[in-house]
Amino acid sequence: MSPTEQQDHYADTAFRTDTIPRQAPPPAKSTWKKLGSNLDVARLPWGNYIGVNPTLYEYDNEWFEDYQYMKEDYLNYAMINEARWSKFVDEDISLLYRFLRFWFVVFSHGFSFIGGGGYFITGIVALCTVLFLFAADNIIDALTPLIIVASVCGIATALRRLYETYSIRFYKSNKNWSDDIAFCRRTGMVKSFQGNFPFYEFDAFIEMRADMKGNQFHSLKVRHRYPQHSKDERNGLPLDFDFPADGNIAQLYAMWDMLGRYMDVSQPLPDIPRLEPFRHLDPTTKAFDEAGKRDRPATYWRDLYAKASEKELKQWREEHRKVVEAAPWGSRTDLMAQSVPGYGGSYTAEPEDVNAYGRFPNKADRFVERAEAKDASPQNKRDGH
Repeated sequence: MSPTEQQDHYADTAFRTDTIPRQAPPPAKSTWKKLGSNLDVARLPWGNYIGVNPTLYEYDNEWFEDYQYMKEDYLNYAMINEARWSKFVDEDISLLYRFLRFWFVVFSHGFSFIGGGGYFITGIVALCTVLFLFAADNIIDALTPLIIVASVCGIATALRRLYETYSIRFYKSNKNWSDDIAFCRRTGMVKSFQGNFPFYEFDAFIEMRADMKGNQFHSLKVRHRYPQHSKDERNGLPLDFDFPADGNIAQLYAMWDMLGRYMDVSQPLPDIPRLEPFRHLDPTTKAFDEAGKRDRPATYWRDLYAKASEKELKQWREEHRKVVEAAPWGSRTDLMAQSVPGYGGSYTAEPEDVNAYGRFPNKADRFVERAEAKDASPQNKRDGH
């Protein structure tokens, strides 16, 4: 039975931090510049999990909207489940369909009385109707524009209601998350158009960019360490993936921490809303929960979102941001240095104060050398693939 066919347990290739094999040295840092990467602020450490999730995934309104719309179908059409974290939407539809769908959503959501501009537009026309009521030849002529606008917004509202009621059909036909471009927990592999590679061959970088106005912002890049095996032949760029957070640099550390725990089958699935419906399907997580270590009801997140107000969620988000920023992200030893010769020499430094750098990046910031990992395990001495 091949690894991808093992549905009830993990494949032999599944990722565990204590079984990372010996690997080839990484390319020099200058190689990445030739491949077109932006300015890398820091390479984040492997292992040594903090166990804090990014706020974007801990308190996520979109999750509950998807869950409410899809209900039992959520298990089949979610971006992330107990087996894989998909990074690509496979839409087998025509350009004409995409064009019509775009304008349908613009109309139904933009002019609707539900969360759209329906009341605002109708109110403006109503005000104009009152101002010009006495200039019209008769009241019918004066009210006609208002009647037309109100009718259009009413139609948009009805279409939005239909969209929300039957959105699962829309979702199924247009939001098919691919199993072929994904981070796969059961097998420990990262699947891509360029091939399939072990998760331990990827590194996480905080990348600094600038917009057209010169404003700086940061993003998390998870990039394959060996571009000679995975770069895109069409454009020569290395294989990498973006993972969103809310922009704060500590949130990017939390995102990498959560992804590592998601892929590491020695760890339970991260306790976030999107993964709660799948916890019982993952062996490690199921054992963790049945042992009472989660210390939460099986439907904790679902019940919380069903009862919480937006004001409460906003307060919890702010409180959680403080938790993320207070976590000890900086100056941790890097587990991968045990398994990759010359690993520390390719990227050695990170901001001395992670949170201060995230808020106020400037040339005066100090960078520190990361402490080297000690006590290499015997498993790390065998040859890598």
